[in-house]
Amino acid sequence: MKNYLRTLLFLILFVAPVCGYSQMAESNPSDTSTIEGLSIYPNPVSNGKIYITTSKNLAKDIEIFDVLGKKIYSSSLFGKELNISKLTPGIYILKIKENNVSATRKLVVR
Repeated sequence: MKNYLRTLLFLILFVAPVCGYSQMAESNPSDTSTIEGLSIYPNPVSNGKIYITTSKNLAKDIEIFDVLGKKIYSSSLFGKELNISKLTPGIYILKIKENNVSATRKLVVR
């Protein structure tokens, strides 16, 4: 019984503190970057064109994904107007990257 208590005490004092902890990087909520002044309109869209504007209006990389995550469109946008007339009606994910900052939005095509 004495050996059992010594072993149990050893495990509690020395082994449990080492095994029971893991380090996890915490994200800082103030580090989240978004594209300043991002506006996408009209949404839902039915005329085959959407307009994407930002405060800086720099060149943007545009990617469109279907709901299964498959990339179906990729382009660079230097103005505001994006032609999406080849998209069939449905729900899509629009990823916009401007000046190394990205944003993701839902796009509804009717």
